[in-house]
Amino acid sequence: MNTPHLAFGHFEFIAENGCLLRDDRPVAVGARGASLLAVLLAAQGGVVAKSALIDAVWPGLAIEESNLSVQIAALRKLLGPAPDGGEWIITVPRVGYRFSGRVESASEGTDSGWHAQAGSKLGIAVLPFDNLGGDAEKQYLADGIADDLITALTRFRWLRVASRGASFKDRAGSRDPRAVGLELGVNFLVDGAIRYTGDRIRISVHLAEAGKGATVWSEHYDLQLAEIFAVQDAIAERIAAAVEPELLLRHGLAVAPHTGNITAWDLVRQGTFNFHKVSRPTHLLARRFFREAAELDPMLPEAQIWRARVNAGLIAYGWTDDPAADGQEGLTAALRAIYLDARNPYSHYALAIVSAYTGRADQAILAAERSIELGSSFALGHLVLGMARLFSGDATGARKPLSRGLELNPHDPQNGVWFSLLMLAQYFSGDVEGALDVGRAALKARPDWPALLRIHACCHMALGHIEQARRFAAAASSLPEAAGDALGPFREGNTEWATRLEQLLREAEL
Repeated sequence: MNTPHLAFGHFEFIAENGCLLRDDRPVAVGARGASLLAVLLAAQGGVVAKSALIDAVWPGLAIEESNLSVQIAALRKLLGPAPDGGEWIITVPRVGYRFSGRVESASEGTDSGWHAQAGSKLGIAVLPFDNLGGDAEKQYLADGIADDLITALTRFRWLRVASRGASFKDRAGSRDPRAVGLELGVNFLVDGAIRYTGDRIRISVHLAEAGKGATVWSEHYDLQLAEIFAVQDAIAERIAAAVEPELLLRHGLAVAPHTGNITAWDLVRQGTFNFHKVSRPTHLLARRFFREAAELDPMLPEAQIWRARVNAGLIAYGWTDDPAADGQEGLTAALRAIYLDARNPYSHYALAIVSAYTGRADQAILAAERSIELGSSFALGHLVLGMARLFSGDATGARKPLSRGLELNPHDPQNGVWFSLLMLAQYFSGDVEGALDVGRAALKARPDWPALLRIHACCHMALGHIEQARRFAAAASSLPEAAGDALGPFREGNTEWATRLEQLLREAEL
């Protein structure tokens, strides 16, 4: 579905989320101001009655007109003068208000190219793939792979993808990343090539940061030629899954440039920066940022998503003094996020992770499944689905989504938890050797996670590897103890499994 963008003067207003941009930079417009602006712009220069504006901004409440006047004055001050020196918002005496400026409409993802003011999200373009085999009849295959990649990337709502018409329009033109990125108005470029050798095909893919011309990521895939038609969608999904964490790693975990105002958007970015440091002080600081963002802009779904996630983290790691209250805050925030943006897989992930840590495994499973329906390459959706299934006692059913999530999500700072869960799923589904295979990869991600080392000790003990079990148990005991290991719901919901692990660990520690 295309999202309406309404441009006037130096501004752009994104109606779907109430985001106001001035010269591509977010402006701190509150929820009431955004609601007023949305109604006035939608009227296309027509007069909007005061009663209609009050109903839009304060639905169901009895509000005096003076409150509306205050909000109109604040919005006028925020917008400043129109190009002709007058007001953007005109008062119609005894009736209401109208928007006086020229408003132009544009939508995301149209074949006309890239909207000049579309600066609210990261932009990416997929260029035509080169056919290096020399067989002109196979060019359609190179184009088809690029087409499928464009479709796969559009599933990620935080990412703006240039249309095929825009990125394919000049096949023989410059491939200089800076020039192409500037022309298409994007931050990142994907290009690639296909080459045939006998009955095999190699697909090479390259991701570059347009502004710097620097390579971010590259990969190649070798396949049987006969497989290509069956796995074309799978290739696009694998590429999209690899692109997403690289973009998140470089841009999702950094403080956004300051806009000159302490906006809700900026507060969320500061919160995520602290959240990913994964400590009690930084989680508490992150929650403060998310709470402030949610209060400043109750219509911002990202603030609610992160508020839910940070409360789940505080419970998981034992960093809360009131798990019941924090759990309720997280559930409320997650449900609000879904209300604000039901098509965002992160909204449903937020509900899933909070539900998993508040004893609602069935609800967590449903929410996780919905997040995957909205984005099949959404790594966190697969991970939380595996977690919820394991917490509910389904070790076999947990293995596939946990494995898939870790495959898609190699950069998550909290992968120690996910690896621990996958090891437990392997162990309790009867594959102890497989659990240790997973454990070897897990130690590369988190060699300092005591819970992970203790699971290693249990697996070795179960196989009769006495010396290895003792070594891992001793290593775990030598590390500082965290307040929690994020496995509480696993133990509480599966007491027989927890007892078995405790017995193995005691034996390893003797």
